[in-house]
Formats: sequence, structure tokens, C-alpha cells
Amino acid sequence: QVQLVESGGGMVHAGDSLQLSCTASGLAITNGNIRWARKAPGKGPEYVSSANTGGRFTTSRDSAKNTLYLSMNNLRPEDTALYYCTSESLGISGRGTQVTVSS
Repeated sequence: QVQLVESGGGMVHAGDSLQLSCTASGLAITNGNIRWARKAPGKGPEYVSSANTGGRFTTSRDSAKNTLYLSMNNLRPEDTALYYCTSESLGISGRGTQVTVSS
């Protein structure tokens, strides 16, 4: 079964950091251009790489763990969203992990 499972979200304060994980099963994390996206309340989904995060977010991969990471620093309330990994070419997405940033 091909699936993506995210973890690492939570409720934090502005200025805090979080690292999210996206672990793939049934496929290699390097396949299918798997990317991070987010869906904020009242807004449409957007790829994190296209969002105006001011260099606060970085993506990395660990092929041995078959996992994609999103490191988020200096979080702001406007970063509050459901974060999920997705592959448009493979047509799959994880359920996501919620990040809530309070001021």
C-alpha cells in the first residue's frame, strides 16, 4: 500500500521551531517529486516552497529512513495550517499534521 504519513505538528508560540516528518511506505521518498504543502484556514492549498516564508523553512530528505522533513524556524501565527506531503505526479497526499502558532 502506497501512503504518506506526516507527524511532528503541534501547538507552539510565535518564534518557536518545529520539524515535521513525512514517511513514505510502498514507494521511495525520492520518487514522484514528493513535496510539502499547507492549507491554512480560509485559504487555498499552497506548496511550502512557493510560500513567502522568508527562508525560515527548509526541506531535507533521509533516504535511509524514507522520510522527508520540513524544518520550520521562527514560526509566526500566519504559519498556522494543516501541513501535508503530496505528489501531484503520483496523485497521492498524506492526511497532514496540524501546526498552530499562537502570538
